[in-house]
Amino acid sequence: MTDFFALHQADTPLLLPNAWDFASAAALHDAGFPAIGTTSLGVAAANGLPDGRGHTRAETLALARSLSRLPCPVTVDIEAGFSEDPGEVADLAAELASLGIAGINLEDSRPGGLAEPADHATLVEAVKTRAPGLFVNARTDTHWLTDNPPPLTHVLDRARRYVAAGADGIFVPGLTDRADIAALAGGIPVPVNILYSPGLDYTSLGVGRVSLGSLLFRAAVHAATGVALSIQRGESIPEGIPGYRDIERLIP
Repeated sequence: MTDFFALHQADTPLLLPNAWDFASAAALHDAGFPAIGTTSLGVAAANGLPDGRGHTRAETLALARSLSRLPCPVTVDIEAGFSEDPGEVADLAAELASLGIAGINLEDSRPGGLAEPADHATLVEAVKTRAPGLFVNARTDTHWLTDNPPPLTHVLDRARRYVAAGADGIFVPGLTDRADIAALAGGIPVPVNILYSPGLDYTSLGVGRVSLGSLLFRAAVHAATGVALSIQRGESIPEGIPGYRDIERLIP
């Protein structure tokens, strides 16, 4: 299996598509993507649950168990760890690692705002202590929860605390300013992960990973609804939809 850590050190950023079930992950792997992530929004919404509230631990673990059958690295979005107890978060990380999962996203947002950086650093440290081989992508939501993000110095402070605690990567969704992205990438010794935004040259900015987040899940819902409406209107079905056997062959 491809070394997940090494994928972040290539000449071009790792483009990471995010799946929400086995079929979507298997299709993305079959299309040639070297690693697959999960989307917490997609997993939550597919199970009729809210995202970011810590309600999908069982569903996330079940999906991880299923995706461990894929012959490529898989990284799992575990929101904020589904617990405030470092030991419980570390237990989950260790279980994921035992399944063969390559990495996790661990975010510092909490209902009502951001966690204290020292508290989130404690979670990162607990995870790396229990599962040292797991790629911990420490996500900070400084630019995700507000229309008025703090200055980059605030982001760098959080990032450096998480790196000192053992984080293998830093994820800042919502960060789109070119100068800030380059400064962040140059200001920490681990790969920077950015959420995809059109028009950015991530290679020149020093980014190590570009995630698609919930984009594919939202696009799939949109496309499925569009096909149903086309049929309702008596229009032709769009070309290129996989056949039954095409989907079936993805399931080992």
